[in-house]
Amino acid sequence: MTSDKLLFPAWLNRVWPLVGLFVLGAPVYGVVLLYLGGSPGTTDVGYEPVQPVPFSHATHAGKIGMDCRYCHTTVEKAAFAAVPPTSVCMNCHRTIGPDLKDLEPIRRSDETGDPVHWIRVHDLPDYVYFDHSAHVTRGVSCVSCHGRIDRMERVYQAETLSMSWCLDCHRDAAPHIRPKEQMTNLRWNLAEDPEILEADARALGERLMRELGIESSVDCSTCHR
Repeated sequence: MTSDKLLFPAWLNRVWPLVGLFVLGAPVYGVVLLYLGGSPGTTDVGYEPVQPVPFSHATHAGKIGMDCRYCHTTVEKAAFAAVPPTSVCMNCHRTIGPDLKDLEPIRRSDETGDPVHWIRVHDLPDYVYFDHSAHVTRGVSCVSCHGRIDRMERVYQAETLSMSWCLDCHRDAAPHIRPKEQMTNLRWNLAEDPEILEADARALGERLMRELGIESSVDCSTCHR
């Protein structure tokens, strides 16, 4: 005697292709995600793209001594450090070197209103959350993450920006904490003897952390939200 009752409901015939697509697609998605997360544009030390305008931080932040916040206006207030609009460049260059050949993209942008398409150098994966203001307002200098930007003719990635690199700092933040008024002073507290510098920076950082009530979090949700 046979039964006409089906072992599986008929609607499963429509679901199985989707299950198969997921089974085959998940590994591909994982490989692509890992590849993009580890691409030179996000993690490689020395990544140094050619920008549409040869802007020299060595000249502006170094020789002239411009404060980082003149161009990166949101660094103390927002998660992202703003890329300056053309109007900020033209504040100076309407009178300083207005006919320089290298400034042609800036002049064209000023005339047309089209933005200059700068290439991002320090670009974390999308699954990582980083807040500039949370670090800057606690005394973490630009130098800690970006290196001596005031010596760079063309900006490059000075640190790995990897998870282990971030955790190393969060587990031992004291050497990276400085007085807030020295946050954008890229030449601050330099010494010829690195051992003396490290000892002084650690003692000062520990005191500032106590005074400001700073506690570095290593909880996963701090960076992965």
